[in-house]
Amino acid sequence: MASTENEQAANTSEQDDGRALHAFAVQLRRMNGQINRLAHAFAADQGLHATDVQALAAILDAETPLTPGRLREHLGLTSGAVTACLDRLERAGHVRRARESADRRVVHLHYLPDARSAARGHFMPLAKATARAQQRFDRDELATALRFLTALNEELDDLRPER
Repeated sequence: MASTENEQAANTSEQDDGRALHAFAVQLRRMNGQINRLAHAFAADQGLHATDVQALAAILDAETPLTPGRLREHLGLTSGAVTACLDRLERAGHVRRARESADRRVVHLHYLPDARSAARGHFMPLAKATARAQQRFDRDELATALRFLTALNEELDDLRPER
């Protein structure tokens, strides 16, 4: 009889875990959809492709200036596709390519200040929504949420195919 109770408890636990995972998946998809909607609107306003906005985000978020090669790896695109993307971004006044090192073959990508300002203005509603949502949680809860998002991004990075 105890074995049956243990099995039932395990099944209930698995069902609860499955429901929790589903609830996370639903909310992550909803958030991703909302952010994509904003990103696509920015792309349309700026005459860019959705991939161009992904490239801008990667350039903005990089701790050190990206090279076209690192951008290619991040986006999972071919060299030719990254070149076309950077050409569009440069023509539109969003990025500048610069040869800043002693090795003149190395090109660094920089997000231009006026373009950053345009993006900041467009995405300000997202920043404000984030700030309002943060106000609903204390520091410890926010630290936990940030740890979760960091861990999830690390797991997703591990899913990237090797190139």
